[in-house]
Amino acid sequence: MKRSRSVVLATVAALAAGGTAVYVSDAAVAAVACAPAWSATQVYTGGNVASQNSHNYSAKWWTQNESPATHSGQWDVWADQGTCSGGTTPTTPPTTPPTTTPPTTTPPTTPPTTVPPGNGTLPAHFLTGYWQNFDNPANEIKLAAVPTSYDLIAVAFADATGTPGAVSFTIDPGLSASLGGYTNDQFKADLATLHSRGKKVVISVGGQNGSISVADSAAATNFANSVYSLMQTYGFDGVDIDLENGVNATYMAQALRSLRSKAGANLIITMAPQTIDMQSPQSSYFALALSIKDILTVVHTQYYNSGAMLGCDNNAAYAQGTVNFLVALACIQLQNGLRPDQVSLGLPATTSAAGGGYVAPSVVNQALDCLARGTNCGSFKPPATYPGIRGAMTWSINWDVTGGNGFANTVKPHLSTLP
Repeated sequence: MKRSRSVVLATVAALAAGGTAVYVSDAAVAAVACAPAWSATQVYTGGNVASQNSHNYSAKWWTQNESPATHSGQWDVWADQGTCSGGTTPTTPPTTPPTTTPPTTTPPTTPPTTVPPGNGTLPAHFLTGYWQNFDNPANEIKLAAVPTSYDLIAVAFADATGTPGAVSFTIDPGLSASLGGYTNDQFKADLATLHSRGKKVVISVGGQNGSISVADSAAATNFANSVYSLMQTYGFDGVDIDLENGVNATYMAQALRSLRSKAGANLIITMAPQTIDMQSPQSSYFALALSIKDILTVVHTQYYNSGAMLGCDNNAAYAQGTVNFLVALACIQLQNGLRPDQVSLGLPATTSAAGGGYVAPSVVNQALDCLARGTNCGSFKPPATYPGIRGAMTWSINWDVTGGNGFANTVKPHLSTLP
């Protein structure tokens, strides 16, 4: 039986206090007061309320500078609590920048499983590749020369600055010279070209030699501000976290949520942890992924340079460079909190691209089939199937081009066959 319009939720004040919703009579409809007006500079955490355009809204998780009028709905940060009237006293902005203090309410480590990532227009199954902003034995290519097989391109890498947590980016002088004088402006134009092809481009932070550290609130603020500045300057669609020398889950989560509040719901956030970093949900990298699960796009773990590792069955150590290794280790993430659409398999494009762990691209396809359908498995079969498995990543596009594009030409067509 449908309730009449005369039965409404009690005042927003009760919601703000965390009280139980009650029903009131027709006479009380007009008494639903507006919460304090939403402020772009105010930090809101789960359960906080604000009003905008004569509507009350409640925050589902930590947010800042995300207008309730444009960021409410089933998948977004604000929940529309209905119309209100009066009492719209503006919220007084905090006297200190809110991003210098961690959110007072820790987001849940296991948000609703139906929340999709803010990934813009990335396909259901997609191929990621790293573009090298440095000169090494792999072929040097301009950004616009990235093969069209790649859906998401991670630019490797942003550089640390003298300010803790802050990063910068410019075209590497050695790469520029190898390409006949490649400039920042040409790079920006090439990035716009990739956008015109429907591709997404993120700036990757870290790498094997990366020395970026986000270890306190100030560094988190510096990180978010500097990455957002690079997004505005170059047109990046988001950020890739590839910190191979350790990550502070608390403050990196704060940094990424602050960045999300600046960039909006289409921000792409990817992570490229080493295999050892995703062996247990208690590890800092895994904990980071779970703590930002509601805004995380994908984790493409580096399934190479690792030696033998335990899988989700915890019964045996699986040797790298095998289908069993890929499936059994991806299974750890899938069985411990990440959604299938947040899990991707990262492999070297050629034997020259990594010290160990290379598999033929056909083996990558075999592992994807095993995870998505339960077919083409080796001796290890996962406890369930994961049709939403997101795809694959390779280090690197340059090495793939050097090797004749075997990785992209083999894996990309297969992704379109997954359920």
